[in-house]
Amino acid sequence: MDTTRLSGKHVLITGAAQGMGAAVARHYAAQGAKVCLGDINVDGVAQVAKEIEQDGGEATHVELNVTDQDQAAAAVAHTVEAFGSINVLLNNAGINKPLFFLDITRENYQKIMEVNAWGKLNVMQAAARQMKAQGPQDSPYKIINVGSILSRDTFDDVVVYGMSQHAVLALIKGGAKSLMEHNITVNGYAPGVVRTEMWEQLDRDLVEIGKFDKPGESMDSLAENMILMKRYSYPEDIVGTASFLASPESDYMTGQLIMIDGGMVIQ
Repeated sequence: MDTTRLSGKHVLITGAAQGMGAAVARHYAAQGAKVCLGDINVDGVAQVAKEIEQDGGEATHVELNVTDQDQAAAAVAHTVEAFGSINVLLNNAGINKPLFFLDITRENYQKIMEVNAWGKLNVMQAAARQMKAQGPQDSPYKIINVGSILSRDTFDDVVVYGMSQHAVLALIKGGAKSLMEHNITVNGYAPGVVRTEMWEQLDRDLVEIGKFDKPGESMDSLAENMILMKRYSYPEDIVGTASFLASPESDYMTGQLIMIDGGMVIQ
């Protein structure tokens, strides 16, 4: 691993207490980035930050509910206070709660859209305002939005989540067009079936609504029937693309969403 690939990158990562967010935080720090970990799970991000520092990296953490404008601004300010500036946002936080189409409630819709759509826009705005205020730098500032295969498709049991992920794609496209004048690129990556704490909960929820009969069946079924590589993924399958998008190697990219799904949704 190139331990200097992300040197000089000062990164705020949302949803960093576990799963993909924590894995990317560790990977970024191992490549020389300074990382601020934000999450509503304060104990979780504190532990991840402690582990990064024990491994020789530089990390801090902050409480962050991505739907709260004051907390978003405070998380950006904390990153700047700790590292002197912010030049990368990894907008990773998200939630899901499956329901079949005719069972969708207003509460289900509002909760998912509030976090996955408004939450990402909210933190994007806070980070972009700070990046704009910091002024020119040699390479672009970077906003990286974590989407999903459902940014390109959706299924009958996760319609609202699919709507929220289509919104993430819109934020990537619209953000890229809106923020390039401030030297800010906006890109993203779209995982498929990733074995994380979030998917473990989703798996239980799918059994509860009757989509599958037993725990674990959802991941195995999707791997066998829909993923060309015939396996689901782990956070370690995602971190390389996340690093590429934070690195100078992606400086001439904006408005793009990269699929990382083993061939589940082909564009």
